[in-house]
Amino acid sequence: MELTNIPYLASSSSSSFFSSYCSSTCRGRRAGKLLLTASAAGGRSAADLAHSQLFEQENEGALSGPRSSWHYKRREFTSAILLPFLLPHADIASAAEAYDGSIIRSGVRNVLTKAKAAGVLRLVFHDAGTFDVSDKSGGMNGSIIYEVDRPENTGLNRSIKILGKAKAGIDDIQKVSWADLIAVAGAEAVALCGGPEIPVRLGRLDSSTADPAGKLPEETLDAAALKLAFSTKGFSTQEMVVLSGAHTIGGKGFGSPIIFDNSYFKVLLEGKPQTSSSGMEAKAMVGLRTDWALTEDDECLRWIRIYAEDQARFFDDFRDTYIKLVDSGVTWRTA
Repeated sequence: MELTNIPYLASSSSSSFFSSYCSSTCRGRRAGKLLLTASAAGGRSAADLAHSQLFEQENEGALSGPRSSWHYKRREFTSAILLPFLLPHADIASAAEAYDGSIIRSGVRNVLTKAKAAGVLRLVFHDAGTFDVSDKSGGMNGSIIYEVDRPENTGLNRSIKILGKAKAGIDDIQKVSWADLIAVAGAEAVALCGGPEIPVRLGRLDSSTADPAGKLPEETLDAAALKLAFSTKGFSTQEMVVLSGAHTIGGKGFGSPIIFDNSYFKVLLEGKPQTSSSGMEAKAMVGLRTDWALTEDDECLRWIRIYAEDQARFFDDFRDTYIKLVDSGVTWRTA
């Protein structure tokens, strides 16, 4: 028996592959022998021997009439049984569900602009920010699509609609989870605005329900409360400060709203937000209360100064911490 090429499995449906296999590989008789096209990485194996025994040579007389049809079908059936032994060793489930990350990135770039980057990056924080290290609940799981009505998520429906357009196009080619899509979109938003390139691992599964409410840090917290809130999510003070640097883009007033740089830290070192004549803090002209709270803590202030002086260090640390953020609480696909 002759073994040559079988194309590598490209479909997730074993039944459709079986059909194409039988139609393309069972070639009928040739000099009284059945020729199979199959991938073989070397010499004759136990599977070859089994085929030789099962597909005994038939003469021309035996291959005629109804008996010929019966023999042919028997051979097709036996081929299907032995197919797993003929194929080279491979994780078929993984091959069938493999992602092409470039398709996801391209789909995101088609809908993303610098003006929309801050909203998309905020979407990442609000999806992943529900993670609780104590019980492993929440995290980067796409549940944000069920949570847009919460006060802390006001305005995020716009970013979800933007990414929804990308998802529709991507899904026509390969299915993508909301969690993967949002994680990739945040990285693309950073890069689009001049920040570091961030690799994103793919394979997140989506939640089918909303995460528990009240898991995001409130905007009125002081530095001590912020540090505690981030520690419950598995982040150190340094990681909290570097993630806060994402406020360098958007409408919070730290440098250019469409340039990802270390202006956030430089502005924090320049002074406090404006206050009213009564001494009560008015709405900050720049940033949030939590941004300025960082300058009131010695440990946070040390990292603010480091990043204000060294943008390359900020970029490197932001990249690493972003990866940790979008991997928090993830349920990964398995083969």
